[in-house]
Amino acid sequence: MNLRKLVAFKLLFLLSAFCAQAYAQREVNIKGKVIEAETGQPLEYATVAFLNPADNSVVTGGITDMDGHFNIKVAAGTYNISFEYISFKKQILKSRNLTGDSNLGTISLQMDTATLDEVEIIAEKTTVDIKLDKKIYNVGQDLTVSGGTVSDVLDNVPSVSVDVEGNVALRGNENVTILINGKPSGLVGLDSTEALRQLPADAIERVEVITSPSARYDAEGTGGILNIILRRSKLQGFNGSVTANGGYPNTAGISGNINYRTGAFNIFNTTGYSYREAPGNSTTKTEYFNEEFDDDGNLIEDLPNTYLNEYRDFDRIRKGLNTNLGVEWYVTDNTSITTAVFYRKSDNESNTANKIYELNNSGDIINRTLRFDPEKEDDHTMQYSLNFDKQFDDKPGHKLTFEFQLENSEEDENSLISENGVDTEKVRTLEKQDRILLQSDYVLPIKENGQFEFGYRGNFNKLDTDYSLAFRENDDFVEDERVSNNLVYTEHVNALYSQYGNKIKEKFSFLFGLRMEATRIIIDQVTSGDYEKKNYVGLFPTVNLGYEISEDQSIMLGYNRRIQRPRSRFINPFPSRSSATNLFQGNPDLDPSYSDAVDLGYLNDLGKLTLNTSVYYQHATNVFTFITEATGETVIVGGTEVPVIRRGPVNLATNDRYGFEFTTTYKPTKKWNMNANFNFFNSITRGDYNGVNFDADNLSWFIRFNNKITLPAEIEWQTRAMYMGPSEDAQTKRDGMFSVDLAFSKDVFKKNGSITFNVSDLFNSRKRQMVSTTDTYISDSEFQWRQRSFNLAFTYRINQQKKRQERGGRGEGGDDMDFEG
Repeated sequence: MNLRKLVAFKLLFLLSAFCAQAYAQREVNIKGKVIEAETGQPLEYATVAFLNPADNSVVTGGITDMDGHFNIKVAAGTYNISFEYISFKKQILKSRNLTGDSNLGTISLQMDTATLDEVEIIAEKTTVDIKLDKKIYNVGQDLTVSGGTVSDVLDNVPSVSVDVEGNVALRGNENVTILINGKPSGLVGLDSTEALRQLPADAIERVEVITSPSARYDAEGTGGILNIILRRSKLQGFNGSVTANGGYPNTAGISGNINYRTGAFNIFNTTGYSYREAPGNSTTKTEYFNEEFDDDGNLIEDLPNTYLNEYRDFDRIRKGLNTNLGVEWYVTDNTSITTAVFYRKSDNESNTANKIYELNNSGDIINRTLRFDPEKEDDHTMQYSLNFDKQFDDKPGHKLTFEFQLENSEEDENSLISENGVDTEKVRTLEKQDRILLQSDYVLPIKENGQFEFGYRGNFNKLDTDYSLAFRENDDFVEDERVSNNLVYTEHVNALYSQYGNKIKEKFSFLFGLRMEATRIIIDQVTSGDYEKKNYVGLFPTVNLGYEISEDQSIMLGYNRRIQRPRSRFINPFPSRSSATNLFQGNPDLDPSYSDAVDLGYLNDLGKLTLNTSVYYQHATNVFTFITEATGETVIVGGTEVPVIRRGPVNLATNDRYGFEFTTTYKPTKKWNMNANFNFFNSITRGDYNGVNFDADNLSWFIRFNNKITLPAEIEWQTRAMYMGPSEDAQTKRDGMFSVDLAFSKDVFKKNGSITFNVSDLFNSRKRQMVSTTDTYISDSEFQWRQRSFNLAFTYRINQQKKRQERGGRGEGGDDMDFEG
């Protein structure tokens, strides 16, 4: 008998034996449904296995469909039935005697938080997860930021707004601390606004919005904290993803993240390169009042007013490379050491063409001036970090961590400014920053629900700014010694903190903390010889309370005291030069501002609908306020002498801010997901400066709405609409602003890849319009940082399956009543 006949005979024999057994043992249909216990959402691709009770060997099995249902044929008999799903606790029905068709009903699986950190899920989670102490924005699902930047991401986060200049505000308060993985980082760099516009959105896993920070966090930031968490996988083997994008105005970029874990080592890297053109424009129409009055207010001379119209076109090119390479070494099962190197380099060009027209009372142009400012900027940042993590065996959560971080940043700006084709000014700003971070935290669980924690953090920062301004005289440039200067700003902050939290009778939770920060500041203006030291110590108590009305309803109350120290841009005394008549200038004599805030929140999880509301109040002293005033200097524009206007920060007396916030997520069907965020606030400022009263009541609001729906052919369509309400202070009225973003996405290559097309600012309406009024002039302006843009992005995932795992409003990550701050 040849080999072919022998194989055929054996197959025929096995088939006959199988048919005989099937005839002897009647098959039955077993069906049911598998859901997630916490939310009631069906679990697709859950595994159902029928096991031999004697040795638990698998007899047969199957998986659930997209609605969580299963229908499996099995020979009649007695089985152990197993239900499994990744990151959920296995459930087993033991010794079930199946003699006929049966419906096992609904099987509920509980999240396994103990193993959650050991799996990697690229999940279609709800965009916003709401927890008692924070809101977590999951970047992976937001199509409108695919191929975009971190700044684009933050502009989509609930409670957060980003204005047209890139300034980030939390509940309308621009004093926000931005952390990377819970720490200050070189990712933010010297100019946080510009750095956030160049870092790829695809490097981010989630953003945590912390409005009532615990004592663990720095007290810096009266508005709160935005903690950006970067992607890092812990899967065994090799995995990662790469995203390439291109768009109009000319935009191109590629970024990727990879992980390789083998044995005791996990190697990770995130790298991205981007090229981005950002054309923008502004218009400023100013009427200068030329009346002169004596000390008694009597009119001395009434000259015709001066009218100047300025039209600026910004032609910006941003080229940036950033990479983060690290190694995590699992020394033992409970001890790990992580070291990482981050490098960022950007070459920027900002060509500003400023056309100035002088008009007479009839609106006729009588003089024209073209001022051109071609600024070149070279930035680079290098950061080294070392982390030690020790988990103790005696109880879960008992740990000791230590962090060291060293950062060096440089930024070199150069401009050769011309007027009407003649080079008139040379401007150079060279900034160098050295920053060291030391941090250690110890966490001790006490009994079942208690937790004690204490730690230290030291931030040591030195910023050296060398500014040079030279004017053309005859055929040479002569340095202006009045403003050219070298400023060295040194800031050392040493902090100790302790906090204790517990849960009483599974209903009431509390977290009490106290932080002490000792600050030493040295302001050394080397060239002019001005030197000043400031030392102050602050105590910052925090209180966070939570009460669970039921499994789905909770009330939260938080109190914290915070500090706002001047940023580098606020203290830089060197004026901008793109406009000869309108300058921005920092104030090196700014003192810190302190605030006390109370936040009362309510959370209700209704299954498909989640509601989160809060009312808040904040009282701040010595607040920073940007004021506009005449400098007393004049310049000649088109043959006419006009005053120079300066805008900059000063310390004003007090600010009271109160508001109401409402966030909701609603998922009517598996293919339709909506979330909305509404914030209404009133800011009351009371203060005087140089004899001028700056009292102001600013009532404003903003609303953001996201709608995502799956179309036929599994095409996902997302729309985001945002409206920023009008606002007003003592000098300026700002109009409301409306914008819409649109995106479509389609999975390809068996869901290993995704193609996304998005449009940012669909109606080209994202513009700041405002009117400023003082005793000497009235100015009407409009500013657009970037015009409508289109972007096409492609992402390919390597060994990272995209799970269709829908979450409820609270999301993943363990108990909502944790004490992680």
